[in-house]
Amino acid sequence: MMCIQVEQLSKQFGEQEVVDHVSFTLEEHTATALIGPNGAGKTTTLSMLAGLLQPTKGQIIMPGITDIRSAIGFLPQYPQYFSWLTAFEYLEMTACLSGMEKRKVKKEAQKILEFVGLGASMNKKVANFSGGMKQRLGIAQAIIHQPKLLLLDEPVSALDPVGRREIMNLLKELQQQTTILYSTHILNDAEEMTDQVLFLRNGQLVEQGSLQQVRSKFDEPRYKIQFASSEEARQFTSQSELVAKAEQNIVYVDIRNEIPSMHQLLQRLASAPYRVVKVERETASLEEIFMKVAGTNETI
Repeated sequence: MMCIQVEQLSKQFGEQEVVDHVSFTLEEHTATALIGPNGAGKTTTLSMLAGLLQPTKGQIIMPGITDIRSAIGFLPQYPQYFSWLTAFEYLEMTACLSGMEKRKVKKEAQKILEFVGLGASMNKKVANFSGGMKQRLGIAQAIIHQPKLLLLDEPVSALDPVGRREIMNLLKELQQQTTILYSTHILNDAEEMTDQVLFLRNGQLVEQGSLQQVRSKFDEPRYKIQFASSEEARQFTSQSELVAKAEQNIVYVDIRNEIPSMHQLLQRLASAPYRVVKVERETASLEEIFMKVAGTNETI
């Protein structure tokens, strides 16, 4: 079932069109990555969906919901906390602000803090929290009212690898309960948990679909052959009729219709006087696909 439909969403600041006629649909219980370089319009798009910015044009539709703000949870990229409050007090406050019935607040606050892994720290002041703990608290305040759609602006960009892994695992659990739309420039994370990708550049949606659909459209798979020496890699490249490129002791072979299968390639290598360490088939990374989609050499 559809969770939200965005139609021709635009935002203009003065003469600048920051978001330009963006349209997409999110299905329930999916995780979608909003991908693009700085200035692409990711935060502006999320802010309009969250009701923090009024769109210049377009509409946002959630079936059966009149005020979509009541059905949305939002975690900004740089959340602000009242450091003198405990985690439990902070969540109580945000629960009341979300309109939750007072008789449910204490029970739900404790339940949510346990869910995000802060049960043992609920009575500690936020001032003493690590970055990962604050991000967990930020997610807790975003889901305390059980939203249909969870919006997250760069939820793991400021975390160390351990904290990032913890938050990614938490988001996977949350996907069973709600729909997630998150902006990111950490593309390895997007590849891990994404059902759909939305590529933004200069405020325009330049490509969208499942990761598999986008990959099949833009991917250029290749074989990666690791030789024992750079000299052997150069010899193979110069003597082979295959379309190949050597980088030190690694050779990349483009896969075209006339290229042999992996089995045939291994047979060729076995009959040649080369010391081969490893052969594997590679597909383009999400960052490489983004650069093809956007028609740019700019990395995210």
